[in-house]
Amino acid sequence: MSVVKTVRYSILISLLFFIVGALHTQVVSAEEDGDGKLVYVIPIEAEVERGLEAFLLRTTTEAIEAEADHIIFELNTPGGRVDAATNIGEILQDLEIETTSFITVQALSAGSYIALNTDNIYMKPQATMGASGVINSDGSEAAEKAQSAWFESMTSAAESKGRDPLYAQAMADKEIELPEYNAPAGTYLTLSPSDSVEVGYAEAVVNHRTELLSQLGLSNATIVEMEVTFSEGVARFLTNSAVVPILLSLASIGLIVELFSPGFGIPGSIGVTSLILFFYGHVVAGFAGYEAIILLILGMVLIFAEIFVPGGVIGFLGVGAVVGSLYMSTDNVAHMSMSIVIALVVAIITATVLIKTIGLEKGFLRKIILNDATTTEKGYVSTVTKLELIGMEGTTVTPLRPAGTALIGNERLDVVSEGGYIESQQKVKVVTSEGSRIVVRQV
Repeated sequence: MSVVKTVRYSILISLLFFIVGALHTQVVSAEEDGDGKLVYVIPIEAEVERGLEAFLLRTTTEAIEAEADHIIFELNTPGGRVDAATNIGEILQDLEIETTSFITVQALSAGSYIALNTDNIYMKPQATMGASGVINSDGSEAAEKAQSAWFESMTSAAESKGRDPLYAQAMADKEIELPEYNAPAGTYLTLSPSDSVEVGYAEAVVNHRTELLSQLGLSNATIVEMEVTFSEGVARFLTNSAVVPILLSLASIGLIVELFSPGFGIPGSIGVTSLILFFYGHVVAGFAGYEAIILLILGMVLIFAEIFVPGGVIGFLGVGAVVGSLYMSTDNVAHMSMSIVIALVVAIITATVLIKTIGLEKGFLRKIILNDATTTEKGYVSTVTKLELIGMEGTTVTPLRPAGTALIGNERLDVVSEGGYIESQQKVKVVTSEGSRIVVRQV
């Protein structure tokens, strides 16, 4: 597969995502009413991450522009990233429209924080909320500084809507004991629907949305249901904290393997496509601008130019541009650094394995690496050892101190004595001949 065909293939993939994303618009169901109320229903599902933040920013903005009277967030999330949840909390706090969280299954960790930032909370009979301790990606508890900051965030979220902060604090700090709500010391508080109502965190327990609308006095309102578009769904997946290092690792593996492969084929296509998917997801989610893509392309061009321009400076600038484009696509420098390190380690391991198994004689590298050697087997000889001189006699032309010149067999040669001084016009005999070194002894 040629480079042109591969680039076309990768571009077509990107265009496919954009076209399908543009065609797949949000689903809107409207029920005309007599009281003129307009309610937006926005789902908050799966992991809380930056893609969800971008989705909520878009949908709440549309609700504001449509002059909605109420926004209902239907929650079913196990939690997710603290930074995304914090940003979502700011979005909710800035809304002047009345908001309600309808917890259908669970609102744990970051999900409970989102619910606390809304004006009302309603829960289904089987739903739960709480268990909001900060956990690292490896399952361990976060550092004390992060725990303290999150503790204050949960406290302020509860107080902002007139709720007793004690229970929000117990959700974030397992040292707070509330045994009457099944939260002894050492466990994070998780509230059931009845407990949530009892402590004033939930207004009521409802079985379905129709009952919820009745409780809110919006039974006859026009309902507008917002759904994640195809492009937003893809972006949420591609910007997931677990997917980013996988994409970067696939890109590094594909491009490294391509260097050891003849032509440009499947490995290179996988590498280029992985990079396209990475930037596609981050652009759609609103984390990366086109300047990041331009910087990436510039970096790739500089790296390619390094093959033909010696010096190393251009290649260094190219690598810096590529890494810079990755950092421009995120606001979580630590996570991006970890992802880049993982991709780098994978690339080194891949290159090492390929060098040991395939070598550098195949693929694109064979065109830029000098493999020829001036070996004796190929006819290259640096000096010729004249073994036939050993035992021959001649006359010194110059004094030997200990090096000089002698006439041996009608041939003027550079010779060296065994160590002593020998005057000119003296008889000498060759005792050793090793390459260009001819040792003589006075007769």
